[in-house]
Amino acid sequence: MKEIRPLDHIHATISVPGSKSITQRALIAAALADGKSTLLGPLASEDTAYTSAALKDMGITVDSSDTDWQITGCGGRIATPVKGIFLGNNGTATRFLTSVAALGNGSFTIAGEKRMEERPIDPLMEALAGWGVDIKSIKGTGCPPLKIEANGIEGGQTTLPEGKSSQYLSSLLLVAPYARKKARLLVEGAVPSKPYVTMTLAVMKSFGIDVTAGNDLKSFEIGQGTYQPQTYQVEGDASSASYFFAAAAITGGTVTVSNVPKVSLQGDTALIKMLEQMGCHVSYDKGITLTGPKELRGVEVDMGDCPDVAPTLAVVASRAKGRTVIKNIEHLRIKECDRVNAVATELAKLGARVEEQKDALIIEGIDADSPMHGAEIETYNDHRIAMCFGVAGLVIPGITITNEKCVAKSFPDFWQRFEWLY
Repeated sequence: MKEIRPLDHIHATISVPGSKSITQRALIAAALADGKSTLLGPLASEDTAYTSAALKDMGITVDSSDTDWQITGCGGRIATPVKGIFLGNNGTATRFLTSVAALGNGSFTIAGEKRMEERPIDPLMEALAGWGVDIKSIKGTGCPPLKIEANGIEGGQTTLPEGKSSQYLSSLLLVAPYARKKARLLVEGAVPSKPYVTMTLAVMKSFGIDVTAGNDLKSFEIGQGTYQPQTYQVEGDASSASYFFAAAAITGGTVTVSNVPKVSLQGDTALIKMLEQMGCHVSYDKGITLTGPKELRGVEVDMGDCPDVAPTLAVVASRAKGRTVIKNIEHLRIKECDRVNAVATELAKLGARVEEQKDALIIEGIDADSPMHGAEIETYNDHRIAMCFGVAGLVIPGITITNEKCVAKSFPDFWQRFEWLY
């Protein structure tokens, strides 16, 4: 259990680990490339360790023993593992590697922790079936564990049914160049978290594959080809940076994050503009510097494209004056936990006035007649819940975080870097 100490003033410069989202995409592209790639500044965490271990089981050489990683790709020739692939609660890897496994030849099983067995994957399964892949949910739930009788991907046209995760779409795009026929992909319904799809396309382009995307990312033409080995720089993680920007916002202090660029592949940098709307001042020089105001003000925002930082904004909103409405976040319910409910529940424990809706959170800000107070925060084994409520403890005495080590999923040394604020 981690007890958070309040502080009076922040003036700090922080660096954050490499982007988890970019690292996992670059790992897949490098693994499928024909030759040796180097990833500069990738994220070493529980999630990326699962991804790396699974790729090794599929015949890829991954040397992550140093700060920069060396990956010797297979040119799309996937080996059959001698045992099942276990991916913990790593939703990104589960979805990406399901498609990678389909490139192989033989039987693959993909499984994870109990929570992963509650996270749907049937839209991806249906789209892969349209490309000729023999895939099923072993328990018949539309969730992992999965069984794939792999014989490569046929290609041609398939349709991705409407789903609540952009990761299905990214998974299909990443493997499409290796189909036996030119691949065409159509998408039904809304595409959530579009910046993550744009990120996938950018990583693919960096490794030598161009994709023709239709309006609103609803159709894609992916030519046949092979990723080319690259030396690839991974940006600092904007989601990880969000906690330090939030710390400056709620304390009226200043934090500089040195390694997240102004022009970024990551949609989560949208949080910075939202914090500006709440009264923060932002400047760009050696990184991104954010200074909190004397008084934050509530906002109404659509966070459909940046869901991972919605819990962070919710904590900031509880310290603002007026109402904040965080909309279009229903897809947060199928993350590591039901984050909409978790954030509402834990904020309420602290005395915040919060209303949970199906796809939104409504937070009434600071109330002088009913101030917020400390409590023991349940993290639901979710790294983002632990980190955002750690920020709340900077201004609310008496907050303790249970299972604080769950941050290892994306930010193993978070609590050590958090101490840099003091």
